[in-house]
Order: sequence, then structure tokens, then C-alpha cells
Amino acid sequence: MAQKTMIESIRETLADEMARDERVMVIGEDVGRLGGVFRATEGLQAKFGKDRVVDMPLAEGVIVGAGLGLAMSGMRPVVEIQFLGFAHQAFHQIGQQVARLRYRSAGRHSVPMVIRAPFGGGVRTPELHSDAFEALYVHCPGLKVVAPSTAYDAKGLLTAALDTDDPVLYLEPLKGYRLQRDEVPDKRYALPIGKSQVVRSGTDVTIVAWSAAVQLALKAADELAEKGINALVLDLRSLVPLDVEGVAAAVSATGRAVILHEAPLTGGFGSELAATIQQECFYDLLAPVYRITAPDTPYPLAGIEDAYVPNQARVVRDVQALMAVAP
Repeated sequence: MAQKTMIESIRETLADEMARDERVMVIGEDVGRLGGVFRATEGLQAKFGKDRVVDMPLAEGVIVGAGLGLAMSGMRPVVEIQFLGFAHQAFHQIGQQVARLRYRSAGRHSVPMVIRAPFGGGVRTPELHSDAFEALYVHCPGLKVVAPSTAYDAKGLLTAALDTDDPVLYLEPLKGYRLQRDEVPDKRYALPIGKSQVVRSGTDVTIVAWSAAVQLALKAADELAEKGINALVLDLRSLVPLDVEGVAAAVSATGRAVILHEAPLTGGFGSELAATIQQECFYDLLAPVYRITAPDTPYPLAGIEDAYVPNQARVVRDVQALMAVAP
């Protein structure tokens, strides 16, 4: 297995799947000639042609709507939205059309399309580029939502997303594009959508995270271990469908749960997780479920981003506070 960055893993997976299945195509802003704003699609237009790697206008609703039409016509489009924050301009297509079509057509039509969108902090972006709006899309029945945290998972989940006949929102961590590097097999493989993974064993507290927050949780867990606290880290991988059994098992194993995400506190996906944990693990909990999130304010200017996004020191401090709660 070769060491690859997450962006390399995504790019190579797209190329492999396009070579394997001529129905797979890519559409989005600057995906062709430029190769994407982060070069996730670099070289694909030269290899597969302008009919399969299509540069679209700066109109997210048009891009997603075109992807929907292509999917209904027998293609398997990969739609790129440059940043998840821009997907607000296509929410009427995603929530009201893409996610609902199988239900609205009584199963006559499926929507085999993948919507790729980067999100998250740590890279000093302008306004509306880093916002973690995943909870908005979790609330769209019919839409799967996955969020890889490693280059290995990026390939496995993208392959699985392209294999399914339902629409998948595939969230990519901006911070992890080039900073996250790990071993990725050259052979084709798919990870099951809806299955979490324990990425660090522990006995004292469970930290539940996804996307870039997983790496933060692992670093915090290493520091906590030096302070005598053994933290289990659970990578959700998939928000919809949610691995309820996996979450319950991980939390019940320690009796304490911390949910870590970059979105604001109120209405974030951590709220759904907290309710699920309370329902599934009530008699195993030794303390209240704790959420470590961004504050309920708009995403700030780049200069004060570090005060907004959860950091290692805060995770360590809050986990210590939770451990101090008497059962």
C-alpha cells in the first residue's frame, strides 16, 4: 500500500471509477480545465474528455439539478460543490428533489449521484467557505451523508457512494486534504455506509467525532492518556445512516460520552447523537453527555478562527471536567 494524501485518494478513486464505468461523470465549477479549486479532479478532463468532465456555471442549483437529470437518465454523476456553505444555493434541489425522488416516484426512479463538498476550519478561508452545515442535510430523508477522516476512508466511502443507487452527500475535510496522509490500497474496495469504527480503544470516556474532528480527538486522547484518562475514540464515518448499535456499544463500554464537532452547538448533529445516546445507553451513563462544539455565532474572520473551532486544549479540559462528575 502506498502513502497518499486525502486529495490524492479522492482524485485516484474518481479516475479509477470513471475508467471502470463509463456512466460515471463529473460536473461542477472549474472541475475540468482547472482540475478543481483543490485539484481533486486534476487531469480527468484530459483523460476522459469534456463530455464526462463538465465545467458548469457558477450556479449551485443548476449544477445539482443537472446532476439529478443525468442520474435519472442512466448516468452516475459526481457533482462537486466547491464548499458546503455554497450548497445553500442548491438546497431546494437537494432537499426537495434529489433526496425525495425515490419516495415521490414510489420507487420508479432512483438517484445514483454523489455530491462532493469540502467543509470545516483550520485553513483560514473567507466567509461561507468553512461552515459545518452537515446537520441541515442530515435532516433530508432519502439522502445519505458520509464524512471520511482519512485517505483510506476517503477511497472506501467514495467507492461505496458510487456503488449505491441513492444520493450521497460526501463531505470532505478542508484541513485534511493535504495534511492527512495514510496508507491506501491500490485495489478497489468499498467501506459499508452506515458503519462506524473505533479508531482508539479506551475505558474511561468515549469521544464521538467525524471528519477532521477525528484527528483532533486522537491527539487529545494521547494527551489525556498522559494525564491518566483512557479515551475511546469513535469515528462515525457515516451520519446517515447512523450506526446506532456502534455508538451505543462504544458509549456503554466507558459510561461517559463526549461529542466533538465543528458546527455550532444549537441544532448541530451532536444534538441528535446526544438524544440517541440518552435513549440507548441511559442505564450505562455515569455522567451527562457532553458536547464540544463551535459557539452559536456566524463563522468568524480568518484571524480569529482558532478561537471558534474546538482545539486540543479545550477537548482535554472539557473531558477532564466530565471525568470529575461523580456517578
